[in-house]
Amino acid sequence: MEKLPLFLLPFIPFLGMSQTKNFIDQAHIETTAKVDTLVSPDRIYLNITISEKDTKGKVSLEELENNMNNKLKSLGISTDKQLVLKDLSSNFEKYFLKQQEIQKSKNYTLLVYSAPMAGKVMVGLEQINISNISVEKTEYANMESLLLTLKSRAIKKASMQAQAMTKPLNQSFGKALYISDNSNVMSPYNNRMLGIQMKASKNPLESDSLAPIDIEFEKITVETEVRVVFKLD
Repeated sequence: MEKLPLFLLPFIPFLGMSQTKNFIDQAHIETTAKVDTLVSPDRIYLNITISEKDTKGKVSLEELENNMNNKLKSLGISTDKQLVLKDLSSNFEKYFLKQQEIQKSKNYTLLVYSAPMAGKVMVGLEQINISNISVEKTEYANMESLLLTLKSRAIKKASMQAQAMTKPLNQSFGKALYISDNSNVMSPYNNRMLGIQMKASKNPLESDSLAPIDIEFEKITVETEVRVVFKLD
């Protein structure tokens, strides 16, 4: 193979770049299309903290944990698959400094698959004096498939837009010369649900018969935007 002169080597990358951008020099039409949708979350992660401090040391952490496990199972939750321990702590430092009684706590993440079940968990745990519950995040299980569907719809929309713009000019467009896309998932969760459930169960005399309020979490917003450059024929 014949060697190139050294002074030509620095220009080779620029030749490659110019070839990849050749479509700019062609007659083309560029269009941007956005599509979006709302989906209800079907994976809800609850943060649950149990602490001996909440019972003023009257109930051990082990008993609280056992009560929680039994209550969740009674609701049809598979605790070995849906409940994960995140953190274990105690006030050993304060004990050594002030000789206070050692109190332990544990932090869990519980996965449930619907807003009604999340409500049942909150009310059920409140009945056994576990009320430190919050929503960590919400997700939609089939998000990847949904995004692919939205990208396809956005491409079709971009093609329709190109057709609408070229038809009045008695022109037509050809193959796509360039395509880029950008997707965005906005997944809020509704902490007001927690406040409603706990407020409704403040009366211990009524908590045993309390039914969860039928409420849904805010829907997840999913959007995709594509930029397409078509060749003009």
